[in-house]
Amino acid sequence: MKKSIIASATAMLLSMGIFAGSASAASPYGTWKRPNGTTAKVWKCGGKMCAKVISGKNAGFTMFRGLKKTGGNVWKGDMKHPKMGTLFTFNGTVKLRGRSMSVNGCMIGGSMCDAETWRKR
Repeated sequence: MKKSIIASATAMLLSMGIFAGSASAASPYGTWKRPNGTTAKVWKCGGKMCAKVISGKNAGFTMFRGLKKTGGNVWKGDMKHPKMGTLFTFNGTVKLRGRSMSVNGCMIGGSMCDAETWRKR
């Protein structure tokens, strides 16, 4: 009987630890590695999502400011592309999948799009 109680308690504690780890890994906020080797910081700003390139080429460039959560792990709103400066605005979508995040943006009615997958650091 004692072994059964100890085993149950151990299983419960382990499952709580696993769930806590999953929740923290699923946060979009923090530092992300972009495919080109630069690093971006994502943070919560006024209840929305913001991101800025913080290392490498274009450090200091704000990629998006104020993306709204539209459900689950999806945010949408206006974003900029570091290669195009602040001249053009893209309709952006960010989707979080564990420790990776897809960042997609389109403009001109979807005829010009770009997509990246970021990895959590």
